[in-house]
Amino acid sequence: MVDVILGLQWGDEGKGKIVDYFAPNYDVIARFQGGPNAGHTLYIDGKKVVLHQIPSGIFHQNCVNLIGNGVVLDPVTLKRECDIVSKMGIDVKKNLFISQRTNIIVPTHRALDKASEAQKGDSKIGSTLKGIGPAYMDKTGRNALRVGDLLDKSFTTQYIKLRLKHQKLLDNFHFNEDITAWEEEFFEALEFLKTLNIVNGEYFINDKIAQGKKVLAEGAQGSMLDIDFGTFPFVTSSNTISAGVCTGLGIAPNQIKEVIGISKAYCTRVGGGPFPTELHDEVGEEIRKIGGEFGATTGRPRRCGWIDLVALKFSCMINGVTQVVMTKADVLDTFEELKACVAYSINGVQTTEVPFNLSKQIVEPIYSNLSGWHKNPSALVRSEMLMPAEMQQYLSFGANYSEISFEILHYQITRSMATKSDKPKKSADKKITAEPKVKATAKSKKQLEDDDDDDFDEEDDAPKKKGAKASSKKIDEDDDDEVEEKEDDWNKVEEDEWADPDFDEFDIPKSKVKKAAGKKGAKDDDFDIDEDFKEFDLFNDKDDFDDDNDDDF
Repeated sequence: MVDVILGLQWGDEGKGKIVDYFAPNYDVIARFQGGPNAGHTLYIDGKKVVLHQIPSGIFHQNCVNLIGNGVVLDPVTLKRECDIVSKMGIDVKKNLFISQRTNIIVPTHRALDKASEAQKGDSKIGSTLKGIGPAYMDKTGRNALRVGDLLDKSFTTQYIKLRLKHQKLLDNFHFNEDITAWEEEFFEALEFLKTLNIVNGEYFINDKIAQGKKVLAEGAQGSMLDIDFGTFPFVTSSNTISAGVCTGLGIAPNQIKEVIGISKAYCTRVGGGPFPTELHDEVGEEIRKIGGEFGATTGRPRRCGWIDLVALKFSCMINGVTQVVMTKADVLDTFEELKACVAYSINGVQTTEVPFNLSKQIVEPIYSNLSGWHKNPSALVRSEMLMPAEMQQYLSFGANYSEISFEILHYQITRSMATKSDKPKKSADKKITAEPKVKATAKSKKQLEDDDDDDFDEEDDAPKKKGAKASSKKIDEDDDDEVEEKEDDWNKVEEDEWADPDFDEFDIPKSKVKKAAGKKGAKDDDFDIDEDFKEFDLFNDKDDFDDDNDDDF
């Protein structure tokens, strides 16, 4: 069977870190979509490692790692990463496998990405300029080169034909930069790529499943950036949702067991595009400051806002999410009042559905006001696995609204923890009130289930500050969030000069995470978040938490 970890928002939810601590319980970690626009930052023995292409299980000796056919592969980025992890004692030729159907990003894809984004002017969508969009366009246009083509003697001829097609497009864009140096590095990386394990990915993964191996599919970006169901056209170029696992790895839908969705306790977004709960006031600035929501490369601030439960429930629905992991659960620790978006008002009409074209609608969020705990619960949680009643209410409110169990609540700065919330019940009352009263939470499961006004929240050691009320705002296209042009010479960068400026990297000490209550009816040989994790180490830091996002075309 296959479990899936994916993002439920606009990326930057902390997927890489979650995959890293789940990885020891799996035999195979597989990337199924996206490309080097993902950026999963890990700390191995105190050393920071940023993975853009290699699955996050590479540092676990008992895991084999597969780059599936749904991924677009940049050989240059892959070689750099392999060089880094090899120096750390990892034998990539032993535990890294690449599907022969994986599409290759060529130098002219990156040139096209840059040229196209520059032509958009004020309509830029914040491309990472890594060639992701053009590579997927060639895939659907049936012009792409695939990893398996490397083994064909005609590869060079195929490449030249593709390059000539791209050059005509570049001429139309008046793109005159010399890419000779890029090509030299590209072909050098191709020779390295030939030495790796190139396999029939679909047979490889299905053979592992048939052998009873545990497989974890690692998502990149977020569900609200999905090419079909995201906030089009401000989306990425691949299917980031669970359906993409089947087409991106070659497995049947009935092989998927758990779908673990990752969500921050609030929302952030990079680049342009609609963001209904975005805060343009001091509250948004405070969330950004406490949460360290700044790009690691340029220091550009991320857009921040309250949790959007309408979008979260939508993401859970289209992904078939079975469990939610709530991350950065201490950023809101100092706020007296919190808000959760429970409906949208569009042209005066209230709805709890994500509209067809969120980009062209004037959407005003309708909020439920929730009490903050306004205290630091970390010491209490460490000793007794308890949390303030208001924090449990915040968690339960989200679980009941989305009708999905929130299995784990993760603190970002001082400690990490896991807690199993109550199982949500289906609500017969669909009426939304803008500001429901919040009841005190009792400690029994039944009482929690009966509390329709529950909510969830977070912590930080920062000084206490009263949160100001947030006003509903129109969608901000945010022209200031365009990706800045990078240095063109690949050789001048240690990690990735084309990296999205909002690929943050987290740097925190390890901390133990105790297991939550066990599930009933779980089989001994089945992986289960609650049953199999006695304790786990989780990396995090307020300045460098999340590391995968993409707003390219």
